[in-house]
Amino acid sequence: MADRISSDHPSLTTVRATLVRSGGLDRPKVEIPTEDVDADAFPDGELVRVVADDTEYRARIESPLTGEGRELRGLYESPSLARNPEDGENHLSAWVEGTGIEFGQSVLVDVIEPGFKYGLREPGRRVFYEATESPDEGLADIARQLDE
Repeated sequence: MADRISSDHPSLTTVRATLVRSGGLDRPKVEIPTEDVDADAFPDGELVRVVADDTEYRARIESPLTGEGRELRGLYESPSLARNPEDGENHLSAWVEGTGIEFGQSVLVDVIEPGFKYGLREPGRRVFYEATESPDEGLADIARQLDE
């Protein structure tokens, strides 16, 4: 059994983000402020793992049009779907519907492994994540090439 780590563990950094409406269809997105945390913890354009309700998804960290902060626009089942979101189901909407969070309210983003793995949860909720280590850069580059 893999080691598990709680969301309140001192080794994790937790960032208070905001659930906002995106686009004409009012799709949810998570806006992550970076003024209180090292922006390198959320590298722009990087495909990452995001755990929400015990399910691990893939997402792309993006810079908003304003260039301030970072955002997550969706949760997808694979890296290729995160790269091509029009080809798959965005699970962020379903996650939001299963919570009590409304647009304009806070969501918590736990930095499990910067640039690799994050957790998404409701404020006041304690969750457990499987402890993982990001692959070394050589392996990560090979995986990116294979996935493309």
